[in-house]
Amino acid sequence: MNHYTYHFYEMTQLAMAPARAISDLTRLTFKNPVNPLSYTAIGRNLAASAELFERVTRRYGKPAFGLDKTVVNGEEVVVEQDIVWVRPFCQLVHFRRHLPRHAPRQPRLLIVAPMSGHYATLLRGTVETFLPTHDVFITDWIDARMVPLGAGRFDLDDYIDYVAEMCEFLDVAGGPPVHIIAVCQPSVPVLAAVARMEATGNPHVPASMTLMGGPIDTRRSPTAVNKLAEKRGSNWFRRNCIHVAPFPYPGAGREVYPGFLQLSGFMAMNLDRHVNAHLDMFNHLVQGDGDSAEKHREFYDEYLAVMDLTAEYYLQTIDKVFVHHELPRGEMKHRGEPVDPCAIRRVGLMTVEGEKDDISGVGQTEAAQELCVNLPPALRMHHLQGGVGHYGVFNGSRFRKEIAPRICAFHFQVEAFLQGRAREAVSPQESQPPRAIAPGGRAMSPA
Repeated sequence: MNHYTYHFYEMTQLAMAPARAISDLTRLTFKNPVNPLSYTAIGRNLAASAELFERVTRRYGKPAFGLDKTVVNGEEVVVEQDIVWVRPFCQLVHFRRHLPRHAPRQPRLLIVAPMSGHYATLLRGTVETFLPTHDVFITDWIDARMVPLGAGRFDLDDYIDYVAEMCEFLDVAGGPPVHIIAVCQPSVPVLAAVARMEATGNPHVPASMTLMGGPIDTRRSPTAVNKLAEKRGSNWFRRNCIHVAPFPYPGAGREVYPGFLQLSGFMAMNLDRHVNAHLDMFNHLVQGDGDSAEKHREFYDEYLAVMDLTAEYYLQTIDKVFVHHELPRGEMKHRGEPVDPCAIRRVGLMTVEGEKDDISGVGQTEAAQELCVNLPPALRMHHLQGGVGHYGVFNGSRFRKEIAPRICAFHFQVEAFLQGRAREAVSPQESQPPRAIAPGGRAMSPA
């Protein structure tokens, strides 16, 4: 563990502050329409250089969702954010829509955002897509450096507990069925939480869970990220990636995996693309292409905003998910009790993958279909989206036009099946031994 690296990083950020201030002043000076030089090539180049320098050396704060309206059934409605559930390391945000009284009730959707360095606002597009069709909630994870030591630890077991508690909270409140979407990393704890709820007979299980680009079994189509984790092992990550949050953060003294390290890894994976993107922005600024420059700003304001993770959660995830593959091997436990996906019988399962995903390879998420052997065909579906990478699985035009409609259709299919099952008496088939999953794990029409 490194005790002082984080402190040196903070000192560097403070030392750069005067240079950033001068750079920003230069940008404002040479973009001021009163200044004749702002209309010259040298003025535009100086302004573009100054903005680029300020942006690449800046620390980006947590962005806002900025979703204040949507369209439901052809009518524009106001959207407000409410915090409805709070724990030390997470708060549940509800996007409350001001619907007319006569509006039909829509299913509730719990989006479990990844706790992997970025804020939940990375899923802004995901939330926006489902607002017209669902009553949306999202997990807003708290930056570990902002949580005082007195709040205790947060590990993978706590993560699983949080998911189960949120399911219970939403279900106890009453109303339409609750569906879960887990984007990337949460796929493992969400599947584990549902498995434990089913094993204990918890009546508040969700109607369905959709796992998107998640590392259920990283032995399949291993990516560079998977190979690195397995090669290095959890001890290497403890020695090289765990740091102590410095003063004056509220969490000073807490062992964390810093967001700036995670961001460095993200950038290094596609360094050429990021360098070219910033060069393109420079050219757009010089040429006066404000629209293209603004798109760059919007993407990188989100992409470069990162948070710290607790050391115990990060190391457990590396060890259990990426090194020892405990879930697909049937060895995973939650607080000493086995996590058995075979216990899942009442919760629909949809898995979504991207053909070009370089974070979670093809087949890693679909592995969940083979683990949940006791689900009938009507409660399962798999979708492989062609032409998209990891980010395109949950955002972008293909997500909006192709993936999201399939998820909505699956929710209605699951609800119809579960309602039909509830109306029937105990079926003789349910007492028969479980059948193997259909090839590919794809949904079939209810018998």
